[in-house]
Amino acid sequence: MNKKMRELRQEIVNKKVEARQLADENKITEAKAMLEEIKSLEERYDIEAALFEEEKQIDDEVKNKDNKKEKDSVKEFANAARNGFKVNNKMNEGTPLDGGYTVPEDILTRINTYRESKKSLKDLVTVEKVTTNKGQRTFKKRAQQTGFVKVGEGGKIGAKATPQFERISYEIDKYAGYFPVTNELLADSDANITNTLVEWIGDESRVTANKLILETIKTFSEVELEGIDDIKKALNVTLGSAFKATSKIITNDDGLQYLDTLKDSDGKYLLQPNPANPMEMRLCAGATIVPIEVIPNDDMPTNENKVPFIIGDLKEGIIFWDRQQMNIKMSDLAVIGELNAFEEDLTLFRAIEREDVTKRDEKAVVNGYITVTP
Repeated sequence: MNKKMRELRQEIVNKKVEARQLADENKITEAKAMLEEIKSLEERYDIEAALFEEEKQIDDEVKNKDNKKEKDSVKEFANAARNGFKVNNKMNEGTPLDGGYTVPEDILTRINTYRESKKSLKDLVTVEKVTTNKGQRTFKKRAQQTGFVKVGEGGKIGAKATPQFERISYEIDKYAGYFPVTNELLADSDANITNTLVEWIGDESRVTANKLILETIKTFSEVELEGIDDIKKALNVTLGSAFKATSKIITNDDGLQYLDTLKDSDGKYLLQPNPANPMEMRLCAGATIVPIEVIPNDDMPTNENKVPFIIGDLKEGIIFWDRQQMNIKMSDLAVIGELNAFEEDLTLFRAIEREDVTKRDEKAVVNGYITVTP
């Protein structure tokens, strides 16, 4: 029973009480009119009930269809793994030279979900989904506006500078890796086979994205920061009002340790949890309050004693061009390094994905570091 049905049923009950009162007061005409109104309400209730059952049946069918689709996609993927991920004859653009099994959308979605479940710099940058291997996007250049000029009556209006634009190009590259598993895995359940490959691909994909983004950050001019005052200057002056409001400090575990020891003149720690979200840390120094994103040392290592402090708005500074195309091949005969799939009764899976990372706005990011004593 839905809300509308409950309201109609309550209204029918109320009307029946009114009809009884009218009958008791010998108001026969009014009582008959009330009965007609009750009859109309009951007909409306029957219609609403029939519609509710019909909608419920449709919802159940859709839900069952979705569940069946999920189950079928897992079974299809697992069977493809057992059968060696035979080459797909209907290749998409960019894949013919590679061959392999094109990962279906449902499994690709699961890979993306797993990838996003761990710390990924991809969440902090702009992600542009593309359908071609290379292309360009046009952006308006950031410029200092000069405002209108005063013009006397009948005077000529001077020309103003027209907006300037720039083009950012991308070219998708191929990134690949392999994963050895025992052949016993292929005899396991559909869910176990699928989950093992999804977790492997998702984690490798996340690490790949992190490396590409960090390599792009390194192309920004490196700036040494000597403490909290330099951090505040980077936010207030270098980034300025254009980016400060949307900026974050991205650092690693060593950087978190450094920030977690900073105190103000009253001995209060500058690193504070966000009251609205206690899991989110913020650097609170005077008028400066900025969120902190911590990336594990394994993903963003400290270079000797130089702890990374990336400050700014990475969504404005960097674009991740995602081709959204992935395929897999497998072999039980391949030899890679010391791994011999045939001798060791292994199966080697090779996954390939396609992406590119480029700068968007040089002024949106400060590639900083703080030198700490070991």
